Amino acid sequence: MAFYFRPFPKIEYDIKKNKLPLLLTNVTARYKIRDVLKNKVAIYYDYIVKDSDRPDLIAYKYYDDETLDWLIYLVNDIIDPYYDWPLQQDAFEKYMKTLYGSTSVARATVFEYRKILNEQSVLFDGTIIPERYVVVDLNTYNGLSTGSRREVDAYEYYEELNNKKRQIKLLDKRFASDVKSEVELIFGENYN
Repeated sequence: MAFYFRPFPKIEYDIKKNKLPLLLTNVTARYKIRDVLKNKVAIYYDYIVKDSDRPDLIAYKYYDDETLDWLIYLVNDIIDPYYDWPLQQDAFEKYMKTLYGSTSVARATVFEYRKILNEQSVLFDGTIIPERYVVVDLNTYNGLSTGSRREVDAYEYYEELNNKKRQIKLLDKRFASDVKSEVELIFGENYN
């Protein structure tokens, strides 16, 4: 996250109300990739964030420039890098402990009941079709056959959420300089 705010413009703001304004990063400024471009599959690559990955490391590996970590956030609509980026396993375990006291309590706590509409399957080409389900109440759950229902504990639920965050898109290298130029144009001379 070291370079996340680099493209943001600077503003003068009298934060102490002493008529001595400071030059600050305007964190309220936003930019986004046009929706029409987001739907062009050919300019993006799927990437699964590994436990040791950080946005700056991915930017360095893929774009040869660690300062383009903000581009990864931009492409994936990540507004808050602390909470929208997947937690590493040890941080996830700590998070579970803050919520439930221990991971064993999280695993023993029923979070939701699910009616399974379709089991996860794999097509002949390796494409994974995810499980489809609806969340139901306990009475409905108890009325379902054992093959069409699943009880989900809190640990599993939060782990699913964290793992969904691991599926990101990377903008094709060929378009990175175009996006960077557009950000420079939008933010003008404030861009560093």
